[in-house]
Amino acid sequence: MTRTSCILVLLCALISILLAPSLGAARVVRIVVDRREDVLGARPFGAVGPYEKITGTIYFALDPRNPKNTRIVDLEKAPRNADGSVEAWANFVVLRPKNSQRGGGTALLEVSNRGGMASLPYFNGGAWTRDPTFERDFGDGFLMRLGLTIIWVGWQHDVPRRKGLLRLHAPVATDEGRPIEGLVRSDWTVDRPTKALALGHRNHTAYPTSDPNHPNNVLTVRAGRLVPRRIVPRNKWRFARTEGGRVIVDRTRIYMESGFEAGKIYELVYQSQGPRVVGLGLAAIRDMMSYAKYDSTSPFRAKYGIAIGISQTGRFLRHFLFQGFNTDEHGRKVFDGLMIHTAGAGRGSFNHRFAQPSRDAHRYSAFFYPTDIFPFTSRIQTDPETKTADGLFAHLHKRDHLPRIFYTNTGYEYWGRAASLIHTTIDGTRDVELYRDERIYHLASGQHFIGQFPPAPHSTLPDSRAYRGNPLNFLYTMRALLVEMIEWVRDGSEPPPSAYPRIDAGTLVPIGDVNFPKLQGVVLPTVIHEAYRVNYGPRWHQGIIDRQPPEVGKPFPALVPQVDKFGNELGGIRSVELLVPLATYAPWNLRIGFPGGMDELTDFFGTYIPLPKTEEGRSKTGDARPSIESLYTDKKDYLHKVKRSADLLVEQGFLTKEDVPNVTAQAERHWDWVLGQ
Repeated sequence: MTRTSCILVLLCALISILLAPSLGAARVVRIVVDRREDVLGARPFGAVGPYEKITGTIYFALDPRNPKNTRIVDLEKAPRNADGSVEAWANFVVLRPKNSQRGGGTALLEVSNRGGMASLPYFNGGAWTRDPTFERDFGDGFLMRLGLTIIWVGWQHDVPRRKGLLRLHAPVATDEGRPIEGLVRSDWTVDRPTKALALGHRNHTAYPTSDPNHPNNVLTVRAGRLVPRRIVPRNKWRFARTEGGRVIVDRTRIYMESGFEAGKIYELVYQSQGPRVVGLGLAAIRDMMSYAKYDSTSPFRAKYGIAIGISQTGRFLRHFLFQGFNTDEHGRKVFDGLMIHTAGAGRGSFNHRFAQPSRDAHRYSAFFYPTDIFPFTSRIQTDPETKTADGLFAHLHKRDHLPRIFYTNTGYEYWGRAASLIHTTIDGTRDVELYRDERIYHLASGQHFIGQFPPAPHSTLPDSRAYRGNPLNFLYTMRALLVEMIEWVRDGSEPPPSAYPRIDAGTLVPIGDVNFPKLQGVVLPTVIHEAYRVNYGPRWHQGIIDRQPPEVGKPFPALVPQVDKFGNELGGIRSVELLVPLATYAPWNLRIGFPGGMDELTDFFGTYIPLPKTEEGRSKTGDARPSIESLYTDKKDYLHKVKRSADLLVEQGFLTKEDVPNVTAQAERHWDWVLGQ
């Protein structure tokens, strides 16, 4: 090649680079700050000092040609701007130290569950709010005293139309300008008679039917999870709602004059059009954290990034990992740590055509959405039925971009979300060893969220001393684990070893092998939530569902924790409530008193059963558990044992020293209530 031709080649290459959209350009293209104000009048939070709150709108632009974006379903079908990028925007809220030098440079991004904010209630004991403003909203200031920058940003397009919820504005995909049509499915477990049902899950914005008279619109009814469906005649129902006693046409609701029967499961498959590019939510979380870490113009800079997802958004973070989103468009690592809380073995409807991100999966509601689907473990396994080999970490763009991960699950996730699948072989016969950068912590005997204490009188279950709702408080453990995660990410300090039930230790067993004590009026469930092999149609690998409802195949075997003589779970982090027991904390609850499915599990809930106070009382009821008087001499003896157990948890890294008085006071209230009944 001559010198002249070499120069021409170089010039052409340079021109093409200059003219082409940059694959490494910042994906946050603009930020609009609506408010910037001091938190609590600039009151200092310990040595970190005062905080400020920043609220506004953030704008994203994604290049469909960038290989880090190719997994976003239908991105290439979205409208593009002048430089060929797809635009989206979201509202955000940030709390940051006013003096960034005192903060330590770590950001905690909470992936918001259905548009809300949980970090301040979870870690600070603050009030639930969509706009933290008052002293009650900030609780004891724990997160602020750690110096964290706390970030919330909208990622979900269909959250309810309520003020203050975090929302992503995602574009509609089209087929070269023509509407894309497809099947959407909604289902309902009807526990009270009603004449109208909303198509959206939990009042989320629904995909409307594109044609109320389309032959694909089919409503069915059945009496159980796997019971055959029966078609409801088309002339018995219509797309409508009631308002002021009138029936009004509504393409996002269905109405039946004779009413939907309590105790039944209804399912609607219908034709819709105009799918949003739902997978942009994954990119929004990625790019928000990347913006904080790498863009010098960001008003909330961070050196390290930790994400927390709770329930729905814990599943989101598992999906985020599985689809390789921890590498940004520049090829840089996004999150340094993930706290994946109460996700069980699930992922979710976060990146497919006509996806409904709110849809979850329980034993007796929200059936067979793409939530509990293979793969489950981080390590690659081969499904012997389908011969498919896959793993949660199999699709990372760069192996060294794997963040440090805590999976925290309560007992409910083992019973109600197949959590054992994240650490067992596909056949449920052996334990699967974790990677070096993973920890699993089982919050033994907890329910999905913390139940009310004292329990409400109306929550008493028939013919027993049991209550629906389990008040075991695992949030003090979560505070300690957050500190451990920060130190692991920032300083490389090893966190406590994993603590979870294992097959080889005899603490993880089939449901039929649980040695639950005999109790009056309390029956151990005979069912557990199961994950199934599910066929969504021939284009599912492209993120398109053609088969609605899906074809359900063979379930994966799920296991549950073994219990001690009190009925409390073994094999995990045993909090003071279990180390010094006054009650049985069961993470499951049966649908007793409901109109249907009474032998099935109640969504999210556990059961609370105080121990018998005396030996005489124990004998009268035939209670197999020890009595309180046989365990403790008196209240002083009980509180002494509580303090000793709390100190042990501090040594293990599962309780902060500052929370020992809180745990002790909580235990004292528990004693007074139980002994006062």
